[in-house]
Amino acid sequence: MSRGFEDRAADWIRFARAEGHDAYWAYRDAFFELLPPPPARALEVGCGEGRVTRDLRGRGYEVTGLDVAPTLVEAARDADPSGTYVVGDAAALPFDDASFDLVVSYNSLIDVDDMPAAVTEAGRVLRSGGCFCACVPHPFSEAGEFTSNDADAAFIVEGSYLQEADYELVSERNGIVFHFVSRRFPLESYARALEGAGLAIEALREPPLPGVDRHRRMRMPLFLLWRTVKLETRRPD
Repeated sequence: MSRGFEDRAADWIRFARAEGHDAYWAYRDAFFELLPPPPARALEVGCGEGRVTRDLRGRGYEVTGLDVAPTLVEAARDADPSGTYVVGDAAALPFDDASFDLVVSYNSLIDVDDMPAAVTEAGRVLRSGGCFCACVPHPFSEAGEFTSNDADAAFIVEGSYLQEADYELVSERNGIVFHFVSRRFPLESYARALEGAGLAIEALREPPLPGVDRHRRMRMPLFLLWRTVKLETRRPD
């Protein structure tokens, strides 16, 4: 995972740029509602081909997009020539302390080699009072599966929700295929990483699938969203 999606860059560009294809298009508004309002100097960690950064720029934020995959960064620049995109490691951000008002991670913490280090780095580059906002696949949702597509289908967890685990998923729909290789973390793992980085949770959301009245995702959230704030560092007396 150290090279991110570099070996699958073309597949991801096709996947991410097919408007309405994946869950991003249904859930992005719930995520953007959590963000502090612009203007703000923002960093997106794990920007991929740039769709979140482009959406943030369109909403008035001054954004730098960062990704470890050079091919995706190049694609992001091509799609948004006036934007700022850099190649970099989430666990060793190439920015000074307190450089940003906002750090955003949209479904990228599951794809970094060292999630706690990435969260620590997000906290480091935030100014005091700045926000780290993230979306991750819901930890409990990823720990099990529905037995069918029926609205009343049972949800079964065969292993342990409490253990971190690698997982793979192949999405194949409408002729678009993408192979996800990611890591699932229980909520406590995220909470401990945030605590260690000096980031306090201000808001936590588990949005249901929007626009439907009867669906299994009305009973089990697909994503977990949060807004945290960087606490002021206290000097010893």
